[in-house]
Amino acid sequence: MHWIAPSEKDADNAALEKRLWDAADQFRANSGLKSQEYSAPVLGLIFLRFAEVRFAAQRAKLEKSATSSRRGSRVDEPAAYHAEGILYLPAEARFDYLLNRPEAENIGAKVNAAMRDIEKHNPQLAGVLPKTYNLFTSTLLKELLKKVSEIPASLDYDAFGRIYEYFLGEFAMSEGQGGGEPSGASSTTGTVARRVSASDSANQFYTPSSIVRLLTEVIEPYHGRILDPACGSGGMFVSSARFVSEHKKNPAAELSIHGVEKTDETGRLCRLNLAVHGLEGEIKHGGNINSYCDDPHDATGRFDFVLANPPFNVNAVDTAMRVSARRHPEGTPQDLPARQDHERLKDMVGPGRRFPFGLPRTDNATATRASAKTKSAKPDRRSVGETELHYASTG
Repeated sequence: MHWIAPSEKDADNAALEKRLWDAADQFRANSGLKSQEYSAPVLGLIFLRFAEVRFAAQRAKLEKSATSSRRGSRVDEPAAYHAEGILYLPAEARFDYLLNRPEAENIGAKVNAAMRDIEKHNPQLAGVLPKTYNLFTSTLLKELLKKVSEIPASLDYDAFGRIYEYFLGEFAMSEGQGGGEPSGASSTTGTVARRVSASDSANQFYTPSSIVRLLTEVIEPYHGRILDPACGSGGMFVSSARFVSEHKKNPAAELSIHGVEKTDETGRLCRLNLAVHGLEGEIKHGGNINSYCDDPHDATGRFDFVLANPPFNVNAVDTAMRVSARRHPEGTPQDLPARQDHERLKDMVGPGRRFPFGLPRTDNATATRASAKTKSAKPDRRSVGETELHYASTG
């Protein structure tokens, strides 16, 4: 893949972002859909518009070279696109094809089929793209496709990334203001809104871009393996890649990206965010993955850089599990999975392991995150997060 470097916004692009968002938000208000039902599909359409612009440019190059090539035309060979870090789009999965479908057709089914076809021809996106367009009426989808088509094909690739990030942030804000359960609920969502209290669905906050930038500048991820154990939508990765690009190198070649995200939907957004920026990574998400007590990357001592903004000061992490283990030493059917998790954590304690100083206290998540994150970094490399900055500033 080739890094698509975001640039600073100019006034025209900022106005375009706001105009697109205002229209999309108005469509949602008239649709009866909740924000979390609406956000991923809209982001998917923005992604598809971006993917087609890059695909069309590469296709034009291949058509031009076909006239002088002895091999003949390669315009329909997925490998000819993948070699340049570009997604291959089958004919009926292209944005313009979908845009030109009449309302009388089932456009939702067409878009769902397109997303499946894109995943089939681009394995790195397997299971990532939204396929819930059947929730939308054909009229609504037609309006959305028309609005997204207003993003000029001539727009710089970096501006597409900015639009995607802008929509991520706006959806996070709308969900936190009562638009529905946030996409990162009870989890960690990087630069998208994150729930602070599991009992308060409206208690949201951003990781401000200034904090993300500060973390990146502190850790200086020039080259190597990078881990975010609370990666959310991937904002830390995009910031790290921007840092490398600003130092005149290609982040796609310099960084090996690894992340963990508890919520499956948010993990898919992260992988899509990486793709929009021309990046790839190994993102573990969904299922039973939770970096409080899971280590899907076998991370101890394996990473050059570890940075994250996990929720800190979350109380009573796994307390119920441990209380149950004490009260029922023989175990009960209901307790068995929790007791197995507890035993598994005990195996991670000791010198050179994930928890070298013993199991962290269970009444606060900060120690658990900090301990695991510190041990994921190689002994001579760097680990930092907003938790450390918070405690440094408060003493």
